[in-house]
Amino acid sequence: MDKSEEAQIKIEELNNLDPVFAQQIQKLHKLTVYGRWLFSSCLWLIIAPFCLWDLRVEIALLQDYFTWVGLRYALIFHPLATLGLGFCIGMTLSVLVWQSRNIIWGLPLQEQERLKEQVSRIRQQGSTHPLWKWVCQSKGYR
Repeated sequence: MDKSEEAQIKIEELNNLDPVFAQQIQKLHKLTVYGRWLFSSCLWLIIAPFCLWDLRVEIALLQDYFTWVGLRYALIFHPLATLGLGFCIGMTLSVLVWQSRNIIWGLPLQEQERLKEQVSRIRQQGSTHPLWKWVCQSKGYR
């Protein structure tokens, strides 16, 4: 059996899942997406202001006399600010690429399996799991 046949079988298995279980998998994926965007947003709210504050003199100078060389030297002579802004930009781009891939081509089989296993673990642990009320608990039930 080659990889394409295995992939086809696994896709059919996921389509034949219990509808409640499939909905819980979708909720967990949605929480993962929100978590990644929340993390990226927190980076921009916590790290980026300090980096921009460190570059405030150079930014003021670049507003009057912008050159690419000026920008280059501003970033070279403020390595921590450059590293912080690079980390914020890198995390945001990685979340964008990850989410775009999932939207365009769908979730990879590995990711689907990971979500299935994680939902199973959440269901086994029950209400003591931190994600249980967001993934498994139905609205209207307590």
